[in-house]
Amino acid sequence: MKKIFASLLILVFTFCLFAQGISETSTSDTTKPISTDTVDLSKLKISSPSGAPALALATLAVQNPEQYTFVAAETIAAEFANKNSDFIIAPVNAGARLFTLGKSNYKLAAVVSWGNLFIASQRPNFSLSDINDSEIILFGENTINASVVLYCLIQNDIRPSQISYLASAANTQQLLLTDPNAIVVTAEPALTAARSKNSSITAYSVNELYSQANATQTSTTQVGFTQAGLFVRPDLDSAIVDAYLAQVQDSCTKCTTDLDAVAQAAVELEILPNVNIAKSAIPNCAVRYVSALEAKEQIESTAKIDLTQFGGSLPTDDFYYGAN
Repeated sequence: MKKIFASLLILVFTFCLFAQGISETSTSDTTKPISTDTVDLSKLKISSPSGAPALALATLAVQNPEQYTFVAAETIAAEFANKNSDFIIAPVNAGARLFTLGKSNYKLAAVVSWGNLFIASQRPNFSLSDINDSEIILFGENTINASVVLYCLIQNDIRPSQISYLASAANTQQLLLTDPNAIVVTAEPALTAARSKNSSITAYSVNELYSQANATQTSTTQVGFTQAGLFVRPDLDSAIVDAYLAQVQDSCTKCTTDLDAVAQAAVELEILPNVNIAKSAIPNCAVRYVSALEAKEQIESTAKIDLTQFGGSLPTDDFYYGAN
């Protein structure tokens, strides 16, 4: 009888240990973060301008080109209107303006581009002080890019005698190449393409002027203005959003850690014309991934330069993906 009782005790004790193991395994499994490998991203549709902002997605798009649509920059607003895309890369101010005016419900998930503008000239020994009492030619009148450039000039006590405008960076690039005295604002990769044809071109980063104009910035603050962002359709499942954002963050990081891969992808996708130009231009495109919530202060700083470009007011909290 004692042997039977002892056996029963051993059996009960063993079962309890087994049950506890099952319970602990179950609890552990439910608290593990979702792996991006277990989330199906194959049906996502992503749109982006075909220029420099597309570099943020280059290593992703080259693997699954059928999911990505690259459009002309001036038509990106239509992507918000037709609501066919799950994610859209667009100027931060454009997405904010549409949201503020009630013409879009896409939320900003991250800032991925922090300014690719440069002031350039063929003039011998060209310096920023040469802009004083000279004409400067910008591109894109009544755009946030033009507003940022003018703000930077004023804040750095640079006073041109005349401000003129051309339609695009390609136009100012052409003037830069043909007029040895012209002072223009251009952008990457147009600047690198121009320098490949004329090595005497000197250029200064607008981002550096912006940093100098915002002396309150700390060493941990990203240098540059908030130029392009990644917007997300608000009804998309949060697990899918988080998984894709992790991939985009990795893709952006490769712009500094794996330049060869990004350059090759950019050429294959016809974002940039060749690998040499790509490898020279990409570091100047200021591609960095910062979540929208983390970038909120910098977004508002950029918006205050010209609120009309943001719809007349600072973006409300519900504009930011992940805000409570």
